[in-house]
Amino acid sequence: MTDLSPQLSQLGDELERAANADLTRRSARRRRLPRRLVFAAAAVVVAVPGLAIAADHLIGNEEVARSLPQGTLALAGTHPTCTVVVQDVEYHCTLERAPAPEISDWEGTVEPTVDATKHVNGGCRSLQSDGRAWECYLGQAAVDQKIIGAGFLGQYAPSPGVG
Repeated sequence: MTDLSPQLSQLGDELERAANADLTRRSARRRRLPRRLVFAAAAVVVAVPGLAIAADHLIGNEEVARSLPQGTLALAGTHPTCTVVVQDVEYHCTLERAPAPEISDWEGTVEPTVDATKHVNGGCRSLQSDGRAWECYLGQAAVDQKIIGAGFLGQYAPSPGVG
């Protein structure tokens, strides 16, 4: 499953032991375990793995910031910082310095983003002429925004694009 599987298994075992110990104590007093406690324990056993897996797939601001210059050579050395607009979908990025002067007016320019595995994972659109503000979209959202084509999403990109 994930690297969390041993931890989750251990958590499940501990919950089971605690529930059995509680049942044993309550049985000795001839009382039943409240249904709410049983349902709460079951909910924890089901919810914890789901939350751990979801957290494992969230894309952070730093990852998006790294993906911008990995997609386009003109953005190398610009040191982007990004903030979440919509988690795992849309990010607003600001460059520390302007991109290479290959383009005189960057506003509206679109560029692909490339993840750590060197695959196109989305794209960004420049919001300003100087090229320092970008709106970035991941996955299908980049296709919907007409930044990249559907056939380009997921393609291997071993080095930043030029031109």
